[in-house]
Formats: sequence, C-alpha cells, structure tokens
Amino acid sequence: MTADALWCVAPARAEIRPGRIGEGVALRMLCSGISRGTERIVFEGRVPKGQAERMRAPWQEGDFPFPVKYGYCAVAEIAEGADAGQRVFALFPHQTRFRLPAEALLPLPAALPAERAILAANMETALNVLWDSGAGPGDRIAVIGAGVIGALCAYLAARLPGAEVTLSDRRATRAALADALGCGFAPPDRLEEGADVVIHASASAEGLARALEIAGDGATIVEASWHGNAPVLLPLGGAFHSRRLRLVSSQVGALPTSRAPRWTHRRRLAKALDLLTDPRLDALVSGETPFAELPAAYGRILTDPDTLCHRVRY
Repeated sequence: MTADALWCVAPARAEIRPGRIGEGVALRMLCSGISRGTERIVFEGRVPKGQAERMRAPWQEGDFPFPVKYGYCAVAEIAEGADAGQRVFALFPHQTRFRLPAEALLPLPAALPAERAILAANMETALNVLWDSGAGPGDRIAVIGAGVIGALCAYLAARLPGAEVTLSDRRATRAALADALGCGFAPPDRLEEGADVVIHASASAEGLARALEIAGDGATIVEASWHGNAPVLLPLGGAFHSRRLRLVSSQVGALPTSRAPRWTHRRRLAKALDLLTDPRLDALVSGETPFAELPAAYGRILTDPDTLCHRVRY
C-alpha cells in the first residue's frame, strides 16, 4: 500500500510520488516541518558519500543522492483503534498517510498544539548542542546564526540562571526574534569578546571564524552547523593554541557521553516536546504551504534566507 509523499528526484527538483505506508499504527498526517539546513543539502544532492548511511533519516525511502524520500518532523493523528484521534510526533518524511510501530510514536503534551510540535526534532538538536557546550548558570554565551537551531539554542541558554545570552545574525530583522525568545541580539561584527561559550549555527566559514575570535581564553566553541560536502577554511594559527580554545562538534545522532548512561533518544525527544509548550516559540514558524503545492515551492522555501521552520499542511 502507498500514499502520496514528497521525493527529491534530481538536484533541486522534487515531486509527489507514492511512498510506502509500512506496518503498525495507522496515522494521518496533520502537518510536517521542513528542516531547512539538512533538507537543502539533501535537495541539492550534497550529502557526502562517506556520511550517506549516517545521514539516513528514520523511515527514509531511497538512497542518496536520488531519488529519496526525506524528512523527520512529522505530527500525525492516530486514525484507527482505541487511540483514534490522539496526536503524536514521529521522525517521518513528508507523506499523507503512514503506519509506524507504537514505540516510534510520542504523544503530544496536552499543552502543545500540533502546529508548534513540528519543531520537536529541532528542539531535540538544540538540547543536545547545549549539553555538548557545557554552558552553565551565569555564563556569557554567544550564539552565531539565528536560524531555527541557533534560535532554539539561545532560547534554552537564556533559561540558565544569570546567563548572559546574545543571539547574532547578519540579518538585523532577527533582532525581534531574539527579543521574543528572551535574549539579546548583536550583528556578528558587534559581538563582545570574552564569551565563556560560543555556539556556531550559521553554516558558514565566516561565522565559525568569528566564533573563534570572540571566545574567551579556554572557552568552548560548539560547531552545530552541518556543512555537507563543502570545505571549511579556519584560522587555526595565531593564538588559537595559546588561548587553549576548545572546538567541539555536536550531532543529534548520538547522545553526549556524559548523559548516555542515563538518557535514551526517546527520553530526549520526549523532553524536547515538553520544552515546546511555550507559545513564544511560534515565532520560529515562518510560513505554511499545502502539501499538494510543496514540489513547486520546496526549492524557494529552502533557499530563502528568511525561512525558519516552514510548516506543511495536509
């Protein structure tokens, strides 16, 4: 059995084609979220060959580069049985109907609307980044790149008692977003030096170089961006070593070693859903498109620098 699904079929080309429904609990998609950074790399065929297996999304169909059914921000409604009508989150691609094992579904908290729950996978990533950063109360924290991941990292960091959090982006329009999320704002060239923690999420070499510049001696810089197969040039000469800077990677596919003995991926995703009950996070959904119109709009959504999380309505 099949349903309608979005497939990336060639560089910068998407189509609606049949997608496998699978087995398990019957689900009807309500809305899904477009994760702009990763989905753009998939859409443009830029997944590195050596990372193809690691970058497979749960329940993905097809293989990189093309054709591939991709995505992982799905909010659906149980369509049959005693739990019919219950709303759940799943790491599933953009598709109208599907079935999954019950253990792959997480019920939405009562206070979380489906329209905002599409941010769950992004919140899970941001939570992992903050853990990897080691940020604590009172720290001076800079986040470079005010996309969805960067904005969520800043939002979480601003909840640390006494933390001084600045969200930074080249687009001045992101200042209003920073204010809505409870943190300060500055363009990259106006950031103060001496940060205890810098989180980089702009997916640019320039942004990461700036992160190294503003970090205080002995500080941690977390690279939260994924650059696909693009090379990144960094200024690792000069005072990089003498200042004892720590440049660490963060990737949601693995739990930080400090939490792996106690946390599971399911526990982390459930916590991400709990963290989304704040209505201020609606500011991270920047637009909506009906599923039937998605193939024509997909490229524009992914390349528009003003896109945050774009919602697909079914």
